[in-house]
Amino acid sequence: MMKALHLSPSFYPAHVYGGPIESLYQLCRHLAHNGCKVRVLTTDANGAHRSLEVEKEREVELVDGLYVRYCRRLARHSVSPMLVRLLPSYLRWADVVHLTAVYSFPTIPTLLAARLYGKPVVWSPRGALQRWRGSSRLRAKAVWEWACRLTAPGRVILHTTSNEEAKESVERVRGIEAFVLPNGVEIPEKIRRVDRDGTLRLAYLGRLHSKKGIENLLAACHRLSLETHLDWSLTIAGGGETDYVASLNRLIGELELSPRAMMIGEVTGESKTRLFERADVVVVPSYTENFGMVVGEALAHGVPVIASRGTPWRRLEETRSGLWVDNTPDSLAAAIESIGRMSLCEMGVRGRSWMQREFSWEQRATEMTDIYSRLINGPT
Repeated sequence: MMKALHLSPSFYPAHVYGGPIESLYQLCRHLAHNGCKVRVLTTDANGAHRSLEVEKEREVELVDGLYVRYCRRLARHSVSPMLVRLLPSYLRWADVVHLTAVYSFPTIPTLLAARLYGKPVVWSPRGALQRWRGSSRLRAKAVWEWACRLTAPGRVILHTTSNEEAKESVERVRGIEAFVLPNGVEIPEKIRRVDRDGTLRLAYLGRLHSKKGIENLLAACHRLSLETHLDWSLTIAGGGETDYVASLNRLIGELELSPRAMMIGEVTGESKTRLFERADVVVVPSYTENFGMVVGEALAHGVPVIASRGTPWRRLEETRSGLWVDNTPDSLAAAIESIGRMSLCEMGVRGRSWMQREFSWEQRATEMTDIYSRLINGPT
């Protein structure tokens, strides 16, 4: 039986980090379900100043066959001496190492240890190697990328979730090849929709960060209020750094969008499901996304999506389940006004069918297992 070790600076249920946490958890869960032995070595980080309330003295079994060791984080998001101490014993156990993240404390120790122990590595940047106009600390990141290339083992390959991410990632860490395997999407067996009451109910779900383009969405809503007769509401769900969240609240006030636009904080589980049930359209205005889990989740719940061209979801229009547009305020406002005149129910049905056909987590786990096998059995 194959033994896969996942290394990540954070892990489920650290929802504050957004879609990558959910996608990594679902991948590990389905790998275990498919018969792979899966262990996760991670920290208890749940944001810059919060920690998960989890067992930290021993490994815990989250679901059948999925074992997680949460190490105490001492500084910033993922600095954990305990994780480094445990790393050699976990590496000796593993057939393959799957590393998540780039500019995080565990990255270089994991690459170096894998090299010393001769273990193959699948490396998932989760979009970290992509650039956008607001990218910061580029010189420091270039030095970090150089150190990663220097310490990486001979058998290492980048796991990317879109062609765009693959192209940008191999430019950052030259000499390391990449493969494209999109995330899967958890498909609810049954969905419930709350009938529209005349108001076009927009929703944004995800991490609150400047690269997400939320300011542009708020500006688009402001233009809708000034220039159209569209009756709309916007619910913003997610968590982020305190100062940034405060800046969004101030912008809502300055643009006089309250009470039509409101921020409700982070939602998970049943609260997240209820938000999808009540939403007519989910809007994802990001400057860049390597995947954008919320797009797939919305479609799986039968909710059409407006996604920016910074996301890899151009097939929204081909499948007639949403719109793929620039993330400028003008473009977003036009898209919202346009989609409000479309048959949202039919779009939702088409989107859910698309997710069922092509985004099964079971299939994604099988494909990842095949990648592991080829890497394990490849030349050392």
